[in-house]
Amino acid sequence: MATAKLNLQVQPYRMLKKSEAASYCGLPAAKLATVCPVAPVQFPGGALLWDVRDLDAWLESLKTGAADSDDAILGRLDPS
Repeated sequence: MATAKLNLQVQPYRMLKKSEAASYCGLPAAKLATVCPVAPVQFPGGALLWDVRDLDAWLESLKTGAADSDDAILGRLDPS
């Protein structure tokens, strides 16, 4: 009987530390600040954390080309 091994990696948190955010994006931590436009959220007490949803939106924009403004998208939809 054949067997299969499933390797799942679950991200249990929405907010990530810098090293976790970089790893989530597949980048070294030192490179995150230079290539990622997503700003961290400052929590009370000074902690800076990156929102997974913001990182996901940025990564999706890379797949579809340059991130467009809402006006640019609407301009392409309106043929007049």
